[in-house]
Amino acid sequence: MDIQEAQESLGGLNEALSQIRQEVGKILVGQTQMVDLLLTALLADGHVLLEGVPGVAKTLTAKLVARTLSVDFSRIQFTPDLMPSDVLGTSIFNMKSSEFEYKQGPIFSNFVLIDEINRAPAKTQSALFEVMEERQVTVDGHTYSMAPPFIVIATQNPIEQEGTYRLPEAQLDRFMFKVEVNYPSLDSEVDILRGFHQRNDSAKPEDINSVLTAEDLAKFRQQIHSVHVEDSLIRYMATLVQRTREDQSLYLGASPRASLAILASSKAFAALQGRTFVTPEDAKFVALPVLRHRIMLTPEREMEGATTDEVLKELIDNVEVPR
Repeated sequence: MDIQEAQESLGGLNEALSQIRQEVGKILVGQTQMVDLLLTALLADGHVLLEGVPGVAKTLTAKLVARTLSVDFSRIQFTPDLMPSDVLGTSIFNMKSSEFEYKQGPIFSNFVLIDEINRAPAKTQSALFEVMEERQVTVDGHTYSMAPPFIVIATQNPIEQEGTYRLPEAQLDRFMFKVEVNYPSLDSEVDILRGFHQRNDSAKPEDINSVLTAEDLAKFRQQIHSVHVEDSLIRYMATLVQRTREDQSLYLGASPRASLAILASSKAFAALQGRTFVTPEDAKFVALPVLRHRIMLTPEREMEGATTDEVLKELIDNVEVPR
């Protein structure tokens, strides 16, 4: 496929993404980076962990993006008493047939929103390992595949630690992105207040129109494969991940899964910008949300007050960008 054909094939994708942004913008003010990363993950077939204090529209944004897709949606509120069967489902004895029948849990959906994922204990969190990585669930020796698309958006509050459980590294590694959702800017918050003040019969989440079907998304994901990546850029991505394993400030570096995530999300983000090729800026943009939850600082650096983002930004800036 030449450049012109690739550009034409991405035309429908750009139009659809523009419509999604327009639909989400009926209600959501600001948070454009979070929306862009959610759309990037959607195109790259990856899961997203949203971390931020309460009230910064993490759950709302995920619900709005879900409503722009004509696919099944489910929401699971994680609590300390939630059991794996509450997520995956369970086998129930059918009195008529005298056999056990499997009743699917809420995880069997296309777009799954998990609120406060760190409120459930490790036993329940481990129920997500197989389904997030292999898109299947094994119960009582039987394997049930998830219907595509399948994406998990999880939220967590980084401040309140009482009654929470730290996500294991193996589970964190299954998220393509960890997006830190910050407070809105002053201008954005003024717009939020104005919209609330003037609201009469303005848009509600129910008024958001669906833009993409599952078939459309599958077609666009296929088109992402045509996005061109120079060999020097592939080496640059691998070098970024390799440096996390060599940095003296880091106790744990990123795995090859991080390299694959940077490559896949760079191609999706380039398409999101209407381009048929990946630039170093694309790789740098996705590198931080791809890496920040896959590394661990050394105790010495933690005691000095350093943060993972500070260390990563310095590391990324010190890697030579291909020209």
